[in-house]
Amino acid sequence: MLLSTVWTVQIVSALLLIILILLHSPKGDGIAGMGGASHVFASQKSAEKGLNKLTAIIAAIFLVCTFLLGFGLIK
Repeated sequence: MLLSTVWTVQIVSALLLIILILLHSPKGDGIAGMGGASHVFASQKSAEKGLNKLTAIIAAIFLVCTFLLGFGLIK
């Protein structure tokens, strides 16, 4: 029962992660992205910040499920 729940959470979080990553706006920094110069003129809106936080949370959930299933901690 618990194993199938973790598998379900992992699959749903993987699909959500794909969707959230595709929703991010393209950065197109080019060479300026290596030196950090691209952030001088770029401002991050609150929607983008919220999207980044949500993506990080879903990625953390996916990683936890991956470790639980990968190391056999749930049987």
